[in-house]
Amino acid sequence: MPPSQRGCWVADSLATDRLVLRPPTADDLPFLLAEMNTPMVMRYLGGEVFTEADVTSRLQADIDAFGRDDGWKRWTIFRRDDNARVGRCGLFRVRMKAAPDALRGQPEIGWTLAEAYWGKGFATEAARAVLNHAFADLPEVYAQTSDSNAASTRVMQRLGFERRHDLGYVDPDYPPRDNPTTVWSLTTDAWGTHG
Repeated sequence: MPPSQRGCWVADSLATDRLVLRPPTADDLPFLLAEMNTPMVMRYLGGEVFTEADVTSRLQADIDAFGRDDGWKRWTIFRRDDNARVGRCGLFRVRMKAAPDALRGQPEIGWTLAEAYWGKGFATEAARAVLNHAFADLPEVYAQTSDSNAASTRVMQRLGFERRHDLGYVDPDYPPRDNPTTVWSLTTDAWGTHG
């Protein structure tokens, strides 16, 4: 399969047929404020929009993360054909206080797209590129959502993630409609047959 289809790692950027994932920059701020920090986009991320200062601070932390090697990378997703920003996808470490001890600190993938780009397969495509990058070094990657977030659940299933009923938990930082948190995992061996 050509690198453009499977995702490739070139100078901190990842590429797919339709997308380029680039390290974040300060130029992302207007997009984050206007298209990502909305009630609809934040619906499954706690439900509250952030202040401009919070968005700016979080963006700076994501920019700084590309200078470290601690497993934290959140790329900005661009559409190849017009260079439009689509959303974000990245790798983190599970840090929710309510998460079980066995899950806390484990590598996690997450994605968020601007509402205009929902339902076009961009989340799955971006996540494939990030997973190809992740599985060069990691034996397993986790993902989290809730049954209320059917779209993200479908993406996880398409990617080959298996639901981990043993790790699900109730997170008091999320409303009852988004509980319990469902936990999914994917191993590098499974990715080799599914990815």
